[in-house]
Amino acid sequence: RRKRRVFPQTQPPRAAETMQAPQLGNYQQSIAFDEYGQPFIILREQDKQKRLRGRDAHKANILAARAVANILRSSLGPRGMDKILVSPDGDVTVTNDGATILQKMDVTHEIGKLLVELSKSQDDEIGDGTTGVVVMAGALLEEAEKLLDKGIHPIRISQGFEDACQVAVDHLEKIADTVPWTEEKLDALYETASTTLGSKIISRFQQQMSKIAVDAVLSVADLKRKDVNFELIKMEGKVGGRLEDTVLVKGVVLDKEMSHSQMPKEIKNAKIAILTCPFEPPKPKTKHTLDINSAQAYRELYQREQKYFKDMVKMCKDSGATLVLCQWGFDDEANHLLLQNNLPAVRWVGGVEIELIAIATGARIVPRFEDLASAKLGTGSIREVSFGTTNDKMLFIEDCPLSKTVTVLVRGGNQMIVDEAKRALHDAMCVTRNLIKDNRIVYGGGAAELACSLKISEYANSVSGIEQYAVRGFADALEQIPIALAENSGLQPIPTLAEVRKAQIEQKCSHLGVDCKQKGTLDMKSQKVFETLIGKQQQLLLATQLVRMILKIDDVIQPNDKF
Repeated sequence: RRKRRVFPQTQPPRAAETMQAPQLGNYQQSIAFDEYGQPFIILREQDKQKRLRGRDAHKANILAARAVANILRSSLGPRGMDKILVSPDGDVTVTNDGATILQKMDVTHEIGKLLVELSKSQDDEIGDGTTGVVVMAGALLEEAEKLLDKGIHPIRISQGFEDACQVAVDHLEKIADTVPWTEEKLDALYETASTTLGSKIISRFQQQMSKIAVDAVLSVADLKRKDVNFELIKMEGKVGGRLEDTVLVKGVVLDKEMSHSQMPKEIKNAKIAILTCPFEPPKPKTKHTLDINSAQAYRELYQREQKYFKDMVKMCKDSGATLVLCQWGFDDEANHLLLQNNLPAVRWVGGVEIELIAIATGARIVPRFEDLASAKLGTGSIREVSFGTTNDKMLFIEDCPLSKTVTVLVRGGNQMIVDEAKRALHDAMCVTRNLIKDNRIVYGGGAAELACSLKISEYANSVSGIEQYAVRGFADALEQIPIALAENSGLQPIPTLAEVRKAQIEQKCSHLGVDCKQKGTLDMKSQKVFETLIGKQQQLLLATQLVRMILKIDDVIQPNDKF
């Protein structure tokens, strides 16, 4: 057996003693020694890693986050600019929705991805304010960088921001107004939805679109539980026509047509059978070969196939169905038999649509023809509608007994406008849902942010210690929202901010903001510019949490090729 050579040492190190190797350039290797004094490396290939530490890491992270936030800054407010995004496949998207812009962008930096997630969190939770939350985070990081340059520790900055955020959230509850609404009086809901649509491409038709959004939400809302199931609202788009041709259908709209051109185009009080089994003879699960060696054998096979089709049609007719919706397709033979037996049918209906139709009509989804029964049929009226000169057709299923399911049919000159209108209506529906859950509002136009900034500046006078600088920095960051609104509206930002700030202090009125639409008054209450309280609070909380997370990162280890 080979014996391990032991090198003489004056003072052998202890087992697995660790020491730091000399620093080589920007890299540092961690080395340990075993009980015999043999060195070994703990972190391999350290020379292939790039590390940013301390101040450099903070600088790089803040720079990346601010770069992403500045992209959205010009899209804030009713006069915000749109962005055009081209995918690798050549698909073009035109939008000013913050969450959509960041999702379509190919953000590779890790901190930049955090802002994408921030916008997505706001969109998932509230549905609106996705641009404002990213701009707010960028303003907070800008103030944090100034404080870091003064030598203040990141933890103290984080603590000051958290205290200031809590003051702002509490102050928002104090200045919030409650808007009473009933099913007969929906003006408050219409006005709040209209504010959300003010910055969208469909702002020319604010009144019509806000009414569609509110009516769609109320159609599926459970007002006792204050809950809204968005799965019951289907958004269907059809290129062609004008934006003002957008309608709300109390029922389901299918982008399909009758399976045969000679089938009736309109059926009143139809008995609807929903099938998830195909209109065709059964097929063996295993591989098989059938040899036909005579005309008689072929006729027998044909008759057997016809019998399958006739039995399927007979089962449908015996159940009392006057319309069949099938999830699968069927060939011309089955289509011809259905027409002969006066049984209209629609094929290739998607799974989501089938579920919505079942909910609306009260039908049961039938997996086998043998299970068909009159009790499993739904009721409703169906009509086929043609659009323009392109022979495009859609089916409208209306007059359903359980009209909890609604469809918004969006029209537009091209696909980009249709998609943007869908996103805008979704935001308005989310705001309406939030107002149903909590009917407290704050006022837009930067009024709420400026009121919170004044309150935090007042609170900063009572804070002792280093955190006072961070609290004042938070107040300064809140002022960036009205400044951005003024810039995007073509106003002078600093004089506009000074004017609004002076008016709020003198009049002690928290609903004075930036007159973006230049209506001649700073009073957002008279302009009816509303935002939901929970949406505004969520913006501040999410932005502050993200900034605190970024400030706590002081070491970034990445492969060299990423720099």
